[in-house]
Amino acid sequence: MIELSVYAVLYSLLSRYRVVLLKEIREERYLPIWIGMNESEAIAIKLQGAQVPRPMTHDLLNNVIGELEGTLQYIVVNDLREHTFFARLAVERDGDLVLIDSRPSDAIALAVRASVPIYAEGSVMDKAGIYPSPEIREAKPESEDESLGVFRDLLDSLDSEDRE
Repeated sequence: MIELSVYAVLYSLLSRYRVVLLKEIREERYLPIWIGMNESEAIAIKLQGAQVPRPMTHDLLNNVIGELEGTLQYIVVNDLREHTFFARLAVERDGDLVLIDSRPSDAIALAVRASVPIYAEGSVMDKAGIYPSPEIREAKPESEDESLGVFRDLLDSLDSEDRE
């Protein structure tokens, strides 16, 4: 498994879909995954440290796991079939590790709440991982917004079928 972190949540003005961009911890490879608007907001809210007055769905799930004496250990994007990503939640309970099927967007939203590692199987990274071109990497952006510009072509070129 390859460890990733949430690099950005990208928004397209032309679509209601968003892209969560995961970055490989030890490499310069990225994994773009199309997600829905609600899931993108759930991820962004937590990453920005914003507080909500009542638990959101992913907060609720995190609370339920804890109340049932389980602990989320990690999440893994474990497969990519027919333009659809698959993920699993790795929950430890009573010394057993249980893998639970999940949409990647929900798994990522839960992972950022529980502060647990995000992984992808090597086969998923081989199929869908992308590297910025060397010419783009040489340019030094003045701001973070400019550094995300290297992914504008990705957003423009991805088909809406390439979402989770």
